[in-house]
Amino acid sequence: MRKIGILFGQENTFPQAFIDRVNEKIKDQGIKNMIAEAVLIETVEQAKSDEYAVIIDRISQDVPFYRAFLKNAAITGTAVINNPFWWSADEKFFNNALAEKVGVPVPKTFILPTSHRPPDTDENSFRNMKFPFNWEKMFETVGFPAYMKPHDGGGWKSVYRVESPEDLWTKHGETENLVMMLQEEINFTEYFRCYVLNTDKVHIMQYEPRNPHHLRYVIDGSPVKQDTLDLVEKYCIRLNKALGYDFNTVEFAIRDGVPYAIDFCNPAPDADIHSVGQENFDWIVENAANMAIEKAKQYKKGKMNLTWGTFVKNQITGKKTPLK
Repeated sequence: MRKIGILFGQENTFPQAFIDRVNEKIKDQGIKNMIAEAVLIETVEQAKSDEYAVIIDRISQDVPFYRAFLKNAAITGTAVINNPFWWSADEKFFNNALAEKVGVPVPKTFILPTSHRPPDTDENSFRNMKFPFNWEKMFETVGFPAYMKPHDGGGWKSVYRVESPEDLWTKHGETENLVMMLQEEINFTEYFRCYVLNTDKVHIMQYEPRNPHHLRYVIDGSPVKQDTLDLVEKYCIRLNKALGYDFNTVEFAIRDGVPYAIDFCNPAPDADIHSVGQENFDWIVENAANMAIEKAKQYKKGKMNLTWGTFVKNQITGKKTPLK
């Protein structure tokens, strides 16, 4: 029996809709020995976890126990979506650097030292850091107003808009041990949030991040130039091919006709019907179900069935072609 599981937390609409749709498609297609269900964990023993062919992960970013469970499942052959090894190592600042290398525009960005010393460190721990830090270079490059956000964060947590150096230092002091990055503000005319499945299946949604959360997905928005949509889709695929995410969202802010990738590290993105709306919800349920069934069909017992992006794969194969 090839089982497709979904691991989830507080969300209520997507998981059951996904399970139901997968099982409907399995029945309609006459697929034998395949079923979708909610993951149920009784024990986790090292190197023994071959119950599921595929697991859709919607919660391990908040529950370290689940992350350990998923890595154990992956090493025994489960196709975990998204790859828990890469998701554990990944962070936004590195992703920005990778985006530049593959030719996707991103805001000018610097990483900042923590405002408080990490536990078990003292002044000797920072002898490789030049004092005073070159704040002026960052301010001249990025400009004000700017955004300060965690270098590995998500969910719009601890995101600050800073108006001046003094405002930055005040707010930076509140972040304590968080490693923050300072990022150029993109004054956009259009903004998109895009689902990307299986690294190359793209659904572009008009989005307004300045609205309250339940009003951010734009229904019946103004027409968008096809050239812009085509470029956004191309950049979505380019980023996800490099990163290797099977289930992600990518956000783009359009300035002077150029799509700037703002946020593209979302391996458990919002899929709740009450925020994304019926049309977007239907798309993500249908296409996530298709992807899960495809992964389950491709499953090879005892083999590594994870997706690795070209950034990692090229290092293993020794491929020397440019990233762009």
